Amino acid sequence: MKKMSNIYESAANTLGIFNSPCLTKVELRVACKGISDRDALSKPDPCVILKMQSHGQWFEVDRTEVIRTCINPVFSKLFTVDFYFEEVQRLRFEVHDISSNHNGLKEADFLGGMECTLGQIVSQRKLSKSLLKHGNTAGKSSITVIAEELSGNDDYVELSFSARKLDDKDFFSKSDPFLEIFRVNDDATQQLVHRTEVVMNNLNPAWKTFKVSVNSLCSGDQDRRLKVRSNSYFLNSSTRRKQNDCYFFSQVQWECINPKYKAKKKNYKNSGIVILNQCKIHKMHSFLDYIMGGCQIQFTVAIDFTASNGDPRNSCSLHYIHPYQPNEYLKALVAVGEICQDYDSDKMFPAFGFGARIPPEYKVSHDFAINFNEDNPECAGIQGVVEAYQSCLPKLQLYGPTNIAPIIQKVAKSASEETNTKEASQYFILLILTDGVITDMADTREAIVHASHLPMSVIIVGVGNADFSDMQMLDGDDGILRSPKGEPVLRDIVQFVPFRNFKHASPAALAKSVLAEVPNQVVDYYNGKGIKPKCMSEYESSRTLAP
Repeated sequence: MKKMSNIYESAANTLGIFNSPCLTKVELRVACKGISDRDALSKPDPCVILKMQSHGQWFEVDRTEVIRTCINPVFSKLFTVDFYFEEVQRLRFEVHDISSNHNGLKEADFLGGMECTLGQIVSQRKLSKSLLKHGNTAGKSSITVIAEELSGNDDYVELSFSARKLDDKDFFSKSDPFLEIFRVNDDATQQLVHRTEVVMNNLNPAWKTFKVSVNSLCSGDQDRRLKVRSNSYFLNSSTRRKQNDCYFFSQVQWECINPKYKAKKKNYKNSGIVILNQCKIHKMHSFLDYIMGGCQIQFTVAIDFTASNGDPRNSCSLHYIHPYQPNEYLKALVAVGEICQDYDSDKMFPAFGFGARIPPEYKVSHDFAINFNEDNPECAGIQGVVEAYQSCLPKLQLYGPTNIAPIIQKVAKSASEETNTKEASQYFILLILTDGVITDMADTREAIVHASHLPMSVIIVGVGNADFSDMQMLDGDDGILRSPKGEPVLRDIVQFVPFRNFKHASPAALAKSVLAEVPNQVVDYYNGKGIKPKCMSEYESSRTLAP
C-alpha cells in the first residue's frame, strides 16, 4: 500500500489533477463613449481588442467588429473568457481606429486603453473607466465592460429577417438598410445583441440567416421583450409554439415606425414592414445533462510494450518499476484514470497491451489483456490496472512494431454495439500510452475515421523523449484528419498529449489539457445524432426554457 500511495501522490503532484480549479465562462460586453479621432473633421472607425497578460506579456485574445464613423460605439461581438477564482487575470482593452482601407493595426490609430482584472469586472458586473492614452486620460472618452456568467444554456436561435417598402432615406439613391436587435433588460436598459449585414441600395432587403445564443438574446427568458431597429425605425414582438426540441415562430411581421415622421405627418402609417421569416430555438444538451442523465464513461487503457521502451529490468527503461518513484506510464495512467473513474459506476476498466510477445506461445499481440484473461480484461479500479501492469511486465517479451489500429478497432466494436440502443447510455474513452511514433499510420487513420461515427474518444499520451511531431496529425488541430481513401472524420475525437510538456506545468493547465476536448466530443456526438439524455434530471429542468 505504501508503494501505491506513492504512485497516486506522485501523479497528483506531477499532473495536478486533484483539487483542480473550478472553471466557469464569462461573457464580456463592451461599449465606449466620447471617443475621438486625431482628425477632428471625421469620426473614428473603432474596434476594441482584448488582451490578457501571461508571464508578464500581453497576448491578444479576441477583438470586436469595426463600427464605422461612431464616437459612442456599442459592440455586438462578445468576449468569452475562462474565469479562475484563484488566479489574478489581468486584462487590457485597447480601442483602435481602423479605417475602411485596412483592418490591420500597424496603420491604425490607438485611441486609448484600459487595464483591469477579470475579478474586478465580475465583482462589479459593470465596470466603467476612463480610457488612457500614454498614461493620460484620452479626453472624456470612457469604456464600459459588462460581465455575465454563462448559465450553461447552450441553446441557440436561428433567425431570418426581410423587409419590404422601406422608406428611402438617401437623396440620390436607395437606402442601405440593416437591422439591430436589442434585449430589454430588467432595468429597462437596452443591450445590443446582433447587428445584421448592410444590404446596399435596396428597399426590400432580405438579410442573411444568423444564429445567436438564447443566453445572449434573452438570458434564457423567452418572455423578455426585444426591440428591433432598422436604421431609424423601431419594432418589437414575442410569440412562439413548441415542436420537439425546437421552438418555431410562425411568420410574423411588424410595421416600422419612425417617431419623427409619426409626429409630423397626420396620415402617417409606417415606414415599411419588417418580416420574421424564420425563428427556431434549437435545444442543445450539455455534457452535464448527459452525465447526470445516466450516461456512463467507459474507460479503457492500452499500453505500449514495444522493445523501444527498454528492458524493464534496466533503470533506464520507461517501464522500469522503481520502489518509490512511478514511471511515466504509471503517472499518465493514474492522472487520466482518476478523472475518468468518477463517471463509471462499477469502476471496472478493461486494460490492454500491444507490441509484445505474450505467453504461453509468445506470439506478438497488439490487443492482449494485461491480466491475461481475454474473456474478462477488466481490472478493479485504477489500482487494479496498476497492479495488472506491474504484474504482467516480467512475463512479457517486449517486441514490436507499434501498431495501435487493432486496439482502436477493438474498442470501436464495443462502441458500435452501444449505438444499437439509440440511447445516451455509454460513451467510450480509450487512453493509449505509447513511447514512439506508430508504424501503422494508414490503418490508424482508417480506424479513427470509422470511430468518429461512434460514441468514442481517443486520448494518446506520448511517453518519453521521442519525436512525436508526426503524431500531431491524428489530433486534427492542424487540419481535418482523413483516411487513406480521403474520407474525413465526422468529428474530431483524438487528443494527443506529449507527457513531457506537463512535468512542470501548473495544475490548472495540466488538468485542462489531459481531457480538454472530451466534454465537447461527448456533446457533439449525441447532439449530432439527435439523442437526448436518458433521464431529465432536476438540474436540467431548472435550466430548460419553459415551453
